Amino acid sequence: MNIYLPIAELSVNVFVLLGLGAGTGVLAGMFGVGGGFLMTPLLIFIGVSPSVAVATAANQIIASSLSGFLAHMRRGNVDFKMGLFLLLGGVAGSTLGVCLFRWLKDIGHIDLLISLCYVTFLGIIGAIMASDSLYALLKIDRKSSTQSDKQTLGSRLPFKMHFPRSNLTISVITPVLIGFFVGIMVSLMGIGGGFFLVPAMIYILGMPTSMVIGTSLFQIIFITANVTFLQAVTTQTVDILMAFILLSGSVLGAQFGTQWGAKIPAEYLRAMLAALVLGVAVKLAFGLFTPPDNIYTVSILDD
Repeated sequence: MNIYLPIAELSVNVFVLLGLGAGTGVLAGMFGVGGGFLMTPLLIFIGVSPSVAVATAANQIIASSLSGFLAHMRRGNVDFKMGLFLLLGGVAGSTLGVCLFRWLKDIGHIDLLISLCYVTFLGIIGAIMASDSLYALLKIDRKSSTQSDKQTLGSRLPFKMHFPRSNLTISVITPVLIGFFVGIMVSLMGIGGGFFLVPAMIYILGMPTSMVIGTSLFQIIFITANVTFLQAVTTQTVDILMAFILLSGSVLGAQFGTQWGAKIPAEYLRAMLAALVLGVAVKLAFGLFTPPDNIYTVSILDD
């Protein structure tokens, strides 16, 4: 059953959109990511323009993240104090990112930038996570920077604060900067930022894995809401109908993902997420070198 999407200006099968939403909801519950790193490329693959895919995917992430966050909050797996500092930087970064998005869209370079950002960041993060997962699965002692080194990064900066829920004492500058960078990525790539935020919270902040997923989802909810509002007002690229269909599937999927994620060891979860990230990066990289079906496009310039 096909429906017409007014902002995206194309017809899409409604069951395809529901399936995409359910899949990203499962990812949100299992891995603590909003699923946008997968949703945005998949929307592009089915014909949605990159600018509309980015803005609409950010809106859909809100529901799947909220559903997963509530499930983790009931288990006490959320560090709200840490989440607030991540959120502080995230709001500033996402606001700046939307302004940059609008400028790039006006000059016609936003589609290429979106693809390049995905290939670069997904490739780097996926390779790091795959390497770490391989060592964990093979039970190899890396004799590398463990907990003491993780804390030295935050300890070198001023304005230290204790976070009792995560049992950490680090500079608040570190989570604010991480949140700022994630906010920019949410604006430019239509992601929740979890694929970067989750490893950053583990390896840079040194948070326990049990606290990372719920705290990540807490921050993602408000950052994506801010991006959605700003995109709707400034660029008019949010397709509400498409977002509603994606949202319907993601809410249910997040509940299943949370249950499944609790039954799978952490090292296997990281390995699965790394495989997904690398797979999407390879697909997008291949698309950069594939000639388009239509070499020329026709557009109407405003007077």
